[in-house]
Amino acid sequence: MAGAQDRRTELGAFLRSRRERITPREVGLPSTRRRRTPGLRREELALLAGMSATWYTYLEQGRDIRVSDQVLDAIAAALRLAPHEHDHLLRLAGRAPAAGAPERAPESLAAEVAAVPLLLQPHPAYVIDGTYDVLSHNPAVEEVFPRLSTGADRPPNFARWVFLEPVAREILVDWEPEAQGLLARIRTLAGAHPGDPRYTRLVEELHLGSPEVRAWWPRFDVEQRRGGHKRLRPPGRGVITYAYTAFHVAGQPEQTLVIYAESDGGADRAGGGVRGATDGV
Repeated sequence: MAGAQDRRTELGAFLRSRRERITPREVGLPSTRRRRTPGLRREELALLAGMSATWYTYLEQGRDIRVSDQVLDAIAAALRLAPHEHDHLLRLAGRAPAAGAPERAPESLAAEVAAVPLLLQPHPAYVIDGTYDVLSHNPAVEEVFPRLSTGADRPPNFARWVFLEPVAREILVDWEPEAQGLLARIRTLAGAHPGDPRYTRLVEELHLGSPEVRAWWPRFDVEQRRGGHKRLRPPGRGVITYAYTAFHVAGQPEQTLVIYAESDGGADRAGGGVRGATDGV
């Protein structure tokens, strides 16, 4: 029950954050009176979505009510949600079966998968799980991402490295947008696993140690994993643009192999015992 209430609370906060970023002028509504809060009023959003203002207010308040997919789609359209934001809305509303499935213990990394990053040396390569724990990596990763492994009694974690390790701000040339995107992806993943203590612990630790996380988390930004290009400044090498690509491990959707290669205008292709995907980290 606590997990369901947490999800409803998150749903209400997400709706409010998206409602407040839309101005009346953007949706063709008059704006003549002084407004105490930014964006649209609840009754205005309800009008655009073709639903009762009371019913919409209940949603934002986190009450235990049921709404149809049609109503959720109408709300998403009124809020002008991007596809990944729409998907996040559905998950928070309990409409995505995977989001409400019972949590199972993380599956161990198969030895043959753990060996793949070593085979890809000298290209930085690693395998992460859904919480950005690094399950396996090659020496090139330590060279490009110094202090990722600190010798602690838990696996290295890219989210902790980005937000809590000072050297990350030197390595990531575009630290702020990279960090904002990472936090948005963590929120998306946490929304897909409501009540999962792995995500709760990670988010709490990041809040405790990072003022940026405390400032950005209330924005309720969400984002899908993707591949692309990243500018890094490895120690002693200057700024280098890397292309990175990600692959989900076959049969283990939470485990992702990520490969970096110095960019020459195109991304490298990789194959092997993994199933290709177009998303990354």
